[in-house]
Amino acid sequence: MDLLGLLHDAADAVTRAVEPLVDRGEAGTRAGQHHTDIAADAAALEVLLGAGVGVLSEESGLHHPDRALLVVVDPVDGSTNAALGLPWWATSLCVLDGDGPLTALVVDQGTGARYEATRGEGSRCDGAPVHPRPTAQLAEAIVCVSGLPPVDLGWKQFRAMGAIALDLCAVASGRLDAYVDCSRDAHGAWDYLGGMLICREAGAVVSDALGRDLVVRDHRQRRTPVAGATKALHDELLAQRQSFA
Repeated sequence: MDLLGLLHDAADAVTRAVEPLVDRGEAGTRAGQHHTDIAADAAALEVLLGAGVGVLSEESGLHHPDRALLVVVDPVDGSTNAALGLPWWATSLCVLDGDGPLTALVVDQGTGARYEATRGEGSRCDGAPVHPRPTAQLAEAIVCVSGLPPVDLGWKQFRAMGAIALDLCAVASGRLDAYVDCSRDAHGAWDYLGGMLICREAGAVVSDALGRDLVVRDHRQRRTPVAGATKALHDELLAQRQSFA
């Protein structure tokens, strides 16, 4: 099976499903779920389940966990941005096999840029290899954040963009130096697994702030990701994040 081709097909289906929507606001189904989420999820599931893989989706949960491959998907990462017309939202997909993340695709639905990675083969954006910047000190870093820290963590500058999949891809491609979740357990696997594999294959370091495995297959599990362009930067930012609950 051409896994990357399958992921691209699923992302294309999401684009087609979302583009004609006039009402992208909250759907009234559950807190934070938008009309875009529902339409995008249905489109992605049709492609993925039809190909014979299992799916763990933010919007509709776990489908066919008995299948050998599981695609963890966030059809619309950054739903609020999408609803507001802010061009920083993505479709994130990551295939898990028995050894963990195997291949991933994150599609920037604002610009069309496509980030992809396969285990052991590096990371690319629109076919070109990507690498993080060599930033080693937090005082020199531009850091993307989710949530607010209780104190200044010592970075040079920060950004709060609102779509972790793209935030992590920005670290992988050298547009940002690091990422830190200042909330606790705010993100499901669908939010970060695609960006995590892309970061790691590019050479960046990603971990959970509390030392847990980031690879989970349970819809109820949440994690607190931290990413750095270099190990030194990651470790300094991780220590800062661990200084508060």
